[in-house]
Amino acid sequence: MEILSFFRIRVAINCAMVLQVIFWKNYRSVMLSSLIRQGFLSFFMENGHHIIASSSVVPQNDPSLLFTNAGMVQFKNVFTGLETTRHRKIATVQKCIRAGGKHNDLDQVGFTARHHTFFEMLGNFSFGDYFKEEAIRLAWTFLTKELGISSNKLLVTIYHSDEETKQLWKAIAGNILVIPISTADNFWSIGDTGPCGPCTEIFFDHGADVLGGMPGSEQENGDRFTEIWNIVFMQYERTATGEQINLQKQSIDTGMGLERISSVMQGVQDNYETDLFRPIIDQIKYISSTNFANTNSSYKVIADHIRSISFLIADGIMPSNEGRGYVLRRILRRAMRHGHMLGMKDPFLFKISENFVHLMQDIYPELTKAKTAIGTLVHAEEEKFLQTLERGLKILQHEARGISSGGVLGGNVAFKLYDTYGFPLDLTQDILKVDDISVDTDGFEKALEEQRNRAKWAGSGETKEDAVWHKLKDQLAPTIFVGYETTLASSKIMAILLDGEERQKISAADFFHSSTRAFIVTEATPFFAECGGQCGDTGIIETPTASFQVINTTKFCNTLVAHEGIVESGGFASGDPVLLRINEDRRRRIGANHTATHLLQAALRNILGEHVYQRGSFLNHERLRFDFSHNFAISTDNLLKIENLVNEWIERNMQVLQRKMPREEAVASGALALFGEKYEDSVRAICVGDLPQQSNVDAPGATNQVSGDDTDTQSQASAPSPFVVSFELCGGTHVGRTAEIGSFKIVSEASIGAGIRRIEAITGQNVLQYIQKTADIVSQISEKLKCSATEIVKKIEDLILELKRKNDEIIAAKHRAALHNVQKIQRPSAAVLLSITDDCDIYQLRSLSEIIIAQNPSDTIAIVVGKSDGDRVYAIVNVSLDLQEKYNASQLLKAMLIPLNGKGGGGVATAQGGGIGHAKITEAVRQICDVVD
Repeated sequence: MEILSFFRIRVAINCAMVLQVIFWKNYRSVMLSSLIRQGFLSFFMENGHHIIASSSVVPQNDPSLLFTNAGMVQFKNVFTGLETTRHRKIATVQKCIRAGGKHNDLDQVGFTARHHTFFEMLGNFSFGDYFKEEAIRLAWTFLTKELGISSNKLLVTIYHSDEETKQLWKAIAGNILVIPISTADNFWSIGDTGPCGPCTEIFFDHGADVLGGMPGSEQENGDRFTEIWNIVFMQYERTATGEQINLQKQSIDTGMGLERISSVMQGVQDNYETDLFRPIIDQIKYISSTNFANTNSSYKVIADHIRSISFLIADGIMPSNEGRGYVLRRILRRAMRHGHMLGMKDPFLFKISENFVHLMQDIYPELTKAKTAIGTLVHAEEEKFLQTLERGLKILQHEARGISSGGVLGGNVAFKLYDTYGFPLDLTQDILKVDDISVDTDGFEKALEEQRNRAKWAGSGETKEDAVWHKLKDQLAPTIFVGYETTLASSKIMAILLDGEERQKISAADFFHSSTRAFIVTEATPFFAECGGQCGDTGIIETPTASFQVINTTKFCNTLVAHEGIVESGGFASGDPVLLRINEDRRRRIGANHTATHLLQAALRNILGEHVYQRGSFLNHERLRFDFSHNFAISTDNLLKIENLVNEWIERNMQVLQRKMPREEAVASGALALFGEKYEDSVRAICVGDLPQQSNVDAPGATNQVSGDDTDTQSQASAPSPFVVSFELCGGTHVGRTAEIGSFKIVSEASIGAGIRRIEAITGQNVLQYIQKTADIVSQISEKLKCSATEIVKKIEDLILELKRKNDEIIAAKHRAALHNVQKIQRPSAAVLLSITDDCDIYQLRSLSEIIIAQNPSDTIAIVVGKSDGDRVYAIVNVSLDLQEKYNASQLLKAMLIPLNGKGGGGVATAQGGGIGHAKITEAVRQICDVVD
């Protein structure tokens, strides 16, 4: 029914879009968001801008940011000069998340008209092309001409000392009101460090009937004036010391929130009244059987959060207890709690996520690819949290009952809700905010100890060696990689590092200590630097009189390939001509494992479904490891099918073809890309299949192969044929044909986190060695069991049955001993039943505890204590069902174990642990009795 309702909404929206296209000029004032988004990109493309797709919500190469929070994030290194781009004028629609770090709107969502954890940022950028005048003219033209907004409804702010911008506004927009602002509101920066500069902001006036004063006034927090566009004049880079350094090129960074401009164009004052949110809110109403105003706080929270949840999972973030995954879990649980407030006690978010994916799939195809993963992960998280949500809410309600408005909830209570019921601190604060009750956060953090600040991102500081590499990056040209064409190359030494310091010379005498680290940078190299999960090459750098053994190859500052190793003989100096020779056999085996990894992903998607996507990998010459999205353990039968399919493709001796092509063309042709990976405008695509040889497609290993530079940017690649089994973006090295892999064997499959599985596999000669080793083990087992190899399974099954029979006899004997000890029960408190026994193991104690609770199913806290050798004490605490809302077995046990200096744990119903001190048992039991009484 929900899907039917959703499609009715989609039909209505599509009809409205058709009507608006027909009546574009007459009906601009009610323009739908999809038309605004497309109109923005079309306008700037017509004005010479190159359109770039949104980057991931996970920022690349920027440890200072938790999430992509602005359109300029993917261009940060371009602004600072660390990277270059072929296009000096660019426009984008960027996916943004503001739910952590400096820019965190999570707590505000639901209580305002314009705060969101996810939003779309429309932006145009200039990298050393146009500056202030053209940026202002483009923005003004788009708003007043393309969108048809009356100039009388617009006003602007500028940085108070920026007289130039003021005069430009007057010249371009006539009598527009220009307000100087002296605060940081008009001096923009992405964070504590990085690109920054003065800015000018454009505001829309909703009219005098809406409360709120002008920007910069004491009443500016009202809703009358809405900031719709921010134009940053990027002139500086702010360092960690606070110094502002002039950027190499004056640039422009602009941002206009799609949600805000949509509210303007649709004549509403609340973003949640726009077509971006109405279909979601309508479905929430339908599922919850409620019909409040669209501005209901719970509607807003759920509608906003499902957007963040979907995009975070689609871009590779999984719910967890740390970092970005923890933020995702916080967002999920906040949305679940608001669904609970609307009366939804069963999982519901996964249904809304399905329809949201349908709503946005034409704009963000990555949502469609991740649809199954999104729905499955959300549903699993809902089932996990909803089991404890209601009980936790009752505990919180009970604890807060005696606290008046303006009061404070104890940090220990907030920690208990977090530790036992999975309530993040901000969820507890959010619940109490309605009653104007705060939380003792200091107390919470003290109880949390090492778990505190999990949601915060901690970046590492720059080392002395890092500073050297950044200096070299500015001095040296990027290393030329020739390893796709050859394994041997002549070049020249450009730099030498020894133990983090730049040196002009290096010799074998420098390596008197085993921890000495040395790097050689050459002008060009055939050595592949560790990247994309593929390990770095090893080999030799040599002259007629010297030899340098390369033990690893890495890349620094994304441009310099560094050969790490030791001088075996002679010496080297900066500027020396050298010969570089990689270990060819090792490279061949690495290539086999890399191509096998591509085949493995193709087989997984073929057998398990297209929800499977790579989440990480590592491969060297010995084995490969592949992490992928999937929510369940793979059956033995399916693992065998996957392995057989890969081996079938290997045996068919298919071609492995590579091609340099524009990124957007490759993705449009169906090439798979790694979630969160940052790709250049021109990429290498690896295609595996039964394809006819074409003159314009080069096979890996051929002498006419395309190099790693950008000389082939004009070349075109055909979309893969129906015989293609794998087509991926990849910068690694591969075999020329699949038969060169030899064979493929999966050696393990396991979970490494929520929704992520890992397969480890081997290829070629390693498979033969694995089979031989396995055969040897089977032979030894046969000898020990005195049976043939074919009889091993039956023999082991018989032994298991015999062991089970013996174990059942032991358990029965222990149960009889436990029944005997029931006669020794004491009652030190009204609700506490206590049994102290000698010479009992933990299994007997557990049986005794279960018997006591079974015979006393209500108003009972059973404590069973066993004495053991060495003054050891074992204890089990069991709480009857009716007392579990009031008492937690784990917390009671922890209190009991304090005098015993013990450790233990468990859940609400039962807990077990141990300590030292037979003489302290009475004191330990008293700890529980004091709490219960």
